[in-house]
Amino acid sequence: MQLFDKDLLSVQEVRDLVSAAKEAQAELAEKSQEDVDRIVKSIADAGVRNAARLAVMANEDTGFGIVADKVVKNVFGSYNVYNAIKDMKTIGVIDRNDEKGLITIAVPLGVVAGIVPSTNPTSTVFFKSEIAIKSGNSIVFSPHPSALRCIQEAVKVIRQAIAEVGGNENLVSCISIPTRQATETLMRHPDTAMILATGGSAMVHAAYSSGNPAIGVGPGNGPAFIDKSADLALAVKRIMDSKTFDNGTICASEQSIICEEDYKPAVQAEMEKQGAYFLSDEESAKLGKFILRANGTMNPQIVGKSVQTIAGLAGLEVPAGARVLVAKEDGVGRGHPYSNEKLAPILGFYTGKDYKDICDKVCMILSYEGKGHTFSMHTNNQEMVEYFAKRVPVSRICVNTPSTLGGIGASTALMPSLTLGCGAIGGSATSENVGPMQLLNLRYVAIGALEIEDIRATLPDCSSGVCVMRNNNTAAPAAAPTLGAAAPASTASASLNDSQMDELVRKIIERLQNA
Repeated sequence: MQLFDKDLLSVQEVRDLVSAAKEAQAELAEKSQEDVDRIVKSIADAGVRNAARLAVMANEDTGFGIVADKVVKNVFGSYNVYNAIKDMKTIGVIDRNDEKGLITIAVPLGVVAGIVPSTNPTSTVFFKSEIAIKSGNSIVFSPHPSALRCIQEAVKVIRQAIAEVGGNENLVSCISIPTRQATETLMRHPDTAMILATGGSAMVHAAYSSGNPAIGVGPGNGPAFIDKSADLALAVKRIMDSKTFDNGTICASEQSIICEEDYKPAVQAEMEKQGAYFLSDEESAKLGKFILRANGTMNPQIVGKSVQTIAGLAGLEVPAGARVLVAKEDGVGRGHPYSNEKLAPILGFYTGKDYKDICDKVCMILSYEGKGHTFSMHTNNQEMVEYFAKRVPVSRICVNTPSTLGGIGASTALMPSLTLGCGAIGGSATSENVGPMQLLNLRYVAIGALEIEDIRATLPDCSSGVCVMRNNNTAAPAAAPTLGAAAPASTASASLNDSQMDELVRKIIERLQNA
């Protein structure tokens, strides 16, 4: 007989974790940039050391993906992310412009709620832990139940790494009783300052409806355009490498291919040469009924599974060497299952009359699902890139690179991230690859530079009844703004010296901390 209520226990656990995380964050707020960076580096080092072991656990727990690729993701989420953020100024005064009299201070948010998906469980934990602590915050994770064991182990590794350099282990913690009530409590908790929501559309919507600030990521459904100017063999290789990476579990992966109608035979031939299996109309219809549920959402049975496993589940026979399943598609929306996101080695195949028609179809696909996320194209025509860049409703366009790796910043100059903002068009708070700068507030200290007389001197001459700007219509103080006795800008003294400015900053920070 059950003598306890699981939901109540999970809610109480969340309250305790948030309380401990709040105390740990208050301690972190007193530390220097060097102290914070030392903690982040320790986490990154631990991520590399445990990359293989955690990859095996993630695969065992979820049944998703490929162990070798999960090792890559674990290293990426720890080491690559660390290299990208290690030199960022994120603590205290991060910028000072003596000439303009403007000081920028980084202010941590507090406790971050980290929602962890089953598709990238351990890599997400390292990534979110590093960017949260780098920006002076603590983080409490809500794990996907199917990946609880490996997520808990990743958190254990991180907590040990924090302790090894003298940090408070409670900077990173994890719910051990994952229930819907626990996640809701975490997201709605008054001490939760920000939610990093990575997961399905329902989870992201819940985060935005929680009453607390949130950064969510909508579904990815990125088409890949192969232009005639591209190196076809290389373009296909990149797409195949991308779509098979960890069996397609990264949301930035290609979901469909599109090319001009007369180019289709060449593209299909090259894809078949590299291991793509093109489904017959009958096979396409059969698989299409399997990959979507009755409500039109993706069947979780296909997520992160191999071609052979998916074919077996759907009752299809495919060649043993098939790497990707490809289905011809001619429409978008309900009734066209290959126009949806498919976190598996499955691609839809579209054609268009010309590049303008292709662009229109790409926009249609993304407007149905994946708006604001990622689009990829393979071309050697810069004008073609610019044409699509001006029109396609996405936050990132990956050119001549595997979209999976390009979108997350592994093979491009984008910020290495496992949380890809979709911008306002995609219902997200940012269009950037999320990093530490999205997890802090910026406080600006502005020293007065002009008096009212200076401002009035810039006003237009309205004596004739029609206002006309004067020739001397700009207010330019003779010297940089200073602190001290009030004086007109025209008689201001020289700018503050370093010691005076340091003293000013010290007093400002002291007042902010005591506020």
